[in-house]
Amino acid sequence: MIANMSRFGSLQAIPRQLLRTSVHLRAGLQGARTTIRRSYATANDQRPSQPTQPTFDNRVKIVEVGPRDGLQNEKKSIPLATKIELIERLAKTGLQTIEAGAFVSPKWVPQMANSDEILEHLLKTPPPSPVPLTFSFLAPNTKGLETALSILGKYPDAYETETTRSGKSAQEGGKPALEIAVFAAATESFSQKNLNCSIDASLRQFKEVIQQAKQANLRVRAYISVVLGCPFEGYDVDPHRVATIATDLLEMGADEISLGDTTGMGTAPRTKELLNCLSLAGIRNEDLAMHFHDTYAQALVNTAVALEHGIRTFDSSVGGLGGCPYSPGATGNVATENVVYFMESLGMDTGVDLDRVADIGDWITREIGKPNDSVVGKAVLGARKREKKESGDAEAPQT
Repeated sequence: MIANMSRFGSLQAIPRQLLRTSVHLRAGLQGARTTIRRSYATANDQRPSQPTQPTFDNRVKIVEVGPRDGLQNEKKSIPLATKIELIERLAKTGLQTIEAGAFVSPKWVPQMANSDEILEHLLKTPPPSPVPLTFSFLAPNTKGLETALSILGKYPDAYETETTRSGKSAQEGGKPALEIAVFAAATESFSQKNLNCSIDASLRQFKEVIQQAKQANLRVRAYISVVLGCPFEGYDVDPHRVATIATDLLEMGADEISLGDTTGMGTAPRTKELLNCLSLAGIRNEDLAMHFHDTYAQALVNTAVALEHGIRTFDSSVGGLGGCPYSPGATGNVATENVVYFMESLGMDTGVDLDRVADIGDWITREIGKPNDSVVGKAVLGARKREKKESGDAEAPQT
């Protein structure tokens, strides 16, 4: 993870050790437990001989995916100015990482067609932020990465890399950091529908993307979709297969694996089983993030299971925006407002301004003509209206 991000405490500052552990590889696929030694080659070559335990275990990092994952499935074209304003508003809330766009074919994802303009704008005019900020862009193939790198090449002094990170917020004169993301799938059916290739073929493609991104000193995040249920293959997604894909991606150089319950089919027992399997495979909690959808209203239940397991990075989308074009019936991501309130109620420190996020959720859902799917966001806004009515004082919305 990127070092010196103050709100995430020591979890952010932990350099990655070179893990050598005994793992049971492809046990579910091969029908036998084969113990081998794997060396996880992640981002940082300077690793201590012994693992360092985090000190501030109540710090939680929330990755805001609304501007990309939340908007990508919208049929109605969203103006570039609206997307940029959404990112700029989110930057003021204390969120540390914002998924801002995707360098994918506009033929397949028209809503992401202007991601190059978004990246260029953020480099030329970085939004003010109270914390060091990272912008994440999806680049699932070398063509997408080349587009991103060509834009970065125009503004070499406008962003920070893994080796130049100062830890300063924009208000302190710091520059935003850039992150590249790739996405794999945990089932062959979903991989074919989403990526038009097999899992193995997608991993070969990602290896080149990850290596080129690391050569440019960029952090890399890797998503694995449908880890707790597939719309084509059902509930029984093999956790050993997920562990194998995750270890492959880490060995390629990925810094973090985001485990996606794309369908929202995950349950508490199966979330626990998956995380236990990953632990047995030698994958550290610091290398994992959870990405829950709330289709069956289980996202916060599963979040609690992951939190108890030791996961401290969670994806969410303002207003509960999102969905997946290749997962029929799947609703949006768990709402950022819901996650922030849930975490804070447990005594966890998100560093995120709930009132501001609630205002943003209300604004963006109105802008794009969608219902606000955050029950917490609506409750916060409702309580504010009641207070205003009782006090008789006018209150301007926070932006």
